[in-house]
Amino acid sequence: MNKSYLNMIGLAFRAGKCTVGEESIVKDIKRQNIKLLIIANDASENTHKKLTDKSKHYNVPYVIGDNREVLSQAIGKVGRVAIGITDSGFAKKIASLLDQTNRG
Repeated sequence: MNKSYLNMIGLAFRAGKCTVGEESIVKDIKRQNIKLLIIANDASENTHKKLTDKSKHYNVPYVIGDNREVLSQAIGKVGRVAIGITDSGFAKKIASLLDQTNRG
């Protein structure tokens, strides 16, 4: 599986172009600051529903990524179930890399 999208998430995080933490992500979705939301495939049902419902309501694109351990490792944090990308350039690149991965 192509993991280059994880490298791109890491770069975005180091560049300060990410939001992590459920409450911060929800606030940024409402403010239309998030260009792409990545949700771990092992996020709890409640978290998954809350984030996808908010994303749909505010027309924020979201994708289901790897599990929380892999996503957390990409940004050097522990236990992250969602990462909001706040930069449109990073968001487009990550989405295209994920698209290639899902087709692959």
